[in-house]
This record gives sequence, structure tokens and C-alpha cells, in this order.
Amino acid sequence: MIKTINLQKIFKTEEVETWALNNVSIEVKQGEFVAIMGPSGCGKSTLLNILGLLDNPTGGEYYLNGMEVSKYTESQRTNLRKGVIGFVFQSFNLIDELNVYENIELPLLYMGISASERKKRVETAMERMAITHRSKHFPQQLSGGQQQRVAIARAVVANPKLILADEPTGNLDSKNGKEVMGLLSELNREGTTIVMVTHSQHDAGYADRVINLFDGQVVTEVSM
Repeated sequence: MIKTINLQKIFKTEEVETWALNNVSIEVKQGEFVAIMGPSGCGKSTLLNILGLLDNPTGGEYYLNGMEVSKYTESQRTNLRKGVIGFVFQSFNLIDELNVYENIELPLLYMGISASERKKRVETAMERMAITHRSKHFPQQLSGGQQQRVAIARAVVANPKLILADEPTGNLDSKNGKEVMGLLSELNREGTTIVMVTHSQHDAGYADRVINLFDGQVVTEVSM
């Protein structure tokens, strides 16, 4: 599903050139759960942003579902993301002015899904994440664990084939963290491909494989 060949990302200022990614080559098969680990500043989130079509690499190749997408324009990346990729972030990234139902519904509005189909999908996602009783609440009225459940519901409501998770338990206590990882693991068992950036050895234990980065390079790959 995902393949990168010698992926590079260079950030330049007038005086400094920083290699965030240095010839990174990885492959993730459909249905795999892959964790990306490494120290802060090693390029984990930069790699995830490129995999999620939020940014383009400076060099190298990126194949998503067999398509080479490394040179896509912003509008091309946006169109491809819809319905293909779901995102889960450490900071939840919910919109404070929208209630739970509206936050989850948002990707479907961007996709032009009909009102009746949106209602069905949102209700299914809320039921699955056990947050139906919170549908009219706003993010500031929810616990951290509930907010992350909303974020996961929003990520899966469009039935994406790929979920990218950036430190999904980073702002949660141990109990809520385990519940969130259990939800992601369940989605993976049903066939959703998951690529997760994490510092947590516990969370990485849910993955099929761990890719370790250091200074923008892949240093080891370990099957779990």
C-alpha cells in the first residue's frame, strides 16, 4: 500500500540546511500495523506528514496504492486524501465550535456525502466508539479519552484504507491509552492499515513491525 524509495526532506534557511529525512526507504503492506519509533527530532512526524500527503518530499519517490505521488500539487494531495486516509493526532485536533456529531461529520461534508448517508455513518462511528451519549457535547466538555475517541471516529467515518496516528496516546492516562490502542488494534484486525508514530514501547507492542529512525534514517526494522 505504501512504498518509499530514498525519500528526502530538507529544510533550508539562509544559512542552514537540515536533513529531516535522509534516503528513507520503507514499505507497508495493506492490512499491516506499523509503528515508527525514534528519539525526538529524528524525522518521525516529518515522515508521517509526507505519508499523509500533508507535505511533499524534497527528493525520492513515494508510492501510495501504486501511484507515485511525491510531486503532487496541494490540490491533488487534498483530493487523494479524501476517503483514503484518516488521521489521529496526539492533540486530538477537534474544532471547539463544533459538537461531537459535527466534528465526526466534517470529513463527509468535504466529500459531498448525502445528508442521509452522513447521518448513518456518523451514528455508526459514534456507537462503535461508545460516545453516542456525548453527541451534542463540545470538546471542552469531554475528557481526554473521550476526545480521542471522537478523533478516531472522525478518522474512520469515511471508511479509509489507511489510518495515520501521531502519538495517539500521548495526552492520555494509562487506562484511556490502553482503550485507544485497543480500538486501533481492532480496526487493524478488520483490515485497516495503520502507521503510528510513538515513543511508547507499550503502544509499539500492538504493531506487526517497528521501524526505528535516527537522524532521519532507518536504522532497524523489527517484527513483533
